[in-house]
Amino acid sequence: HVTATRPIRTAELLAVGSELTNGETRDSNGGELAGFLAQAGIKVVRITALQDDLAAVTEAFERALREVDLVITTGGLGPTPDDLTREAIAAAVGEQVAVDPEQETWLRGLFERRGMRFSDVNLKQAWLIPSASALPNPNGTAPGWWVDRPDGRVAILLPGPPREMRPMWQNHAWPRLVERGVGDGRVAKVLRLYGIGESVVAEKLGDEMLRAANPIVATYARADWLDVKITAFPSPADGRTAEAVLAEGEAAVRAILDTYIWAEGETTWPDLLHELARKNDIRIALVEAGTGGTLAALLGEVPQVVRFTVHGLGDWDGNVADCPVQVMAHEAAKETGADVGMAMAAHTTPTETLVRAAVVVPAMDAVRYLDISLFQHGRHGLQRAAIAATAHLLETFGARKAPGRPSDRRRPKG
Repeated sequence: HVTATRPIRTAELLAVGSELTNGETRDSNGGELAGFLAQAGIKVVRITALQDDLAAVTEAFERALREVDLVITTGGLGPTPDDLTREAIAAAVGEQVAVDPEQETWLRGLFERRGMRFSDVNLKQAWLIPSASALPNPNGTAPGWWVDRPDGRVAILLPGPPREMRPMWQNHAWPRLVERGVGDGRVAKVLRLYGIGESVVAEKLGDEMLRAANPIVATYARADWLDVKITAFPSPADGRTAEAVLAEGEAAVRAILDTYIWAEGETTWPDLLHELARKNDIRIALVEAGTGGTLAALLGEVPQVVRFTVHGLGDWDGNVADCPVQVMAHEAAKETGADVGMAMAAHTTPTETLVRAAVVVPAMDAVRYLDISLFQHGRHGLQRAAIAATAHLLETFGARKAPGRPSDRRRPKG
């Protein structure tokens, strides 16, 4: 169906579903896909949420297929009458839907294996149009569509549930786009920093590096990390590939900030703790006081964490310094048989958050304390306290050399 070669450099994202436009559900797919595309050098010109209205979705398809190289939709691929993304793209390109025998066989087999009755209404999910091919969905009943246009533009229809959308996009749609030719040849890497403020990072990197056109070095303050993103392009002037430019840029950033670099890419604090515990073959018992459970919220999915205990600070009149964190950590480890116990106490004021923690390793008769005051306060301050305690635990086992924290104010141990 393709009669023209068109590099994929611009995109529009359409989220289909009245639950999005009436506020019942938020569109998380759009941000995730936009970030993915941007990192590949594809400019996302618009992200739109659309109600379940055939005319509105058809019009959005028609406009997008005139203006951008790639259109991606999420949602509207179910079997009910208000799932109308297929009808809309068919109307936009002037083609008729029909049941595809191969997709029907797959769909009926799926229902049979699950012991479910197959209703004719489900045949809608086996539809295709002449210019479309199916994208497999191993996690649901709605195959996606890949639609080729004669001018080289592409429309990709993905299911709405993220657990179905994400693997279909990463394993089936994206590889086909790469084969077609996407973006401007850029490559990128994210370095995740902790223990240093954004202004200090900017000062250390300097204006020359931060204003360079290739590679582009930029900082992003997240709730849990300070990210430094390095984006590189091919350099025709000296024949360097984008990968070579990126490697040089990364080496320059690491030479300045290596002490503060804890991770790369999308790595999370739970990821780091899970890897540390796996490598050291340890189980961890955690206790927190005055935190509202922020440590449990942060690390609750780490399989080597055997217990969370959450206390208030009432017994110590809100005084973090009086909280016996060493005793609490030791008792937690002893009661659970864990290899490591950690206790954290935190108290937030209108201007700061006070944090005291202890990591106890009973087999080594070792204890290590953390006493800091964070500039953040309120709920955000308590979340940052949980991150500080997690970093302290990682540092205890040598996962990262403690660099000092210029963004924190230390106070004497109580």
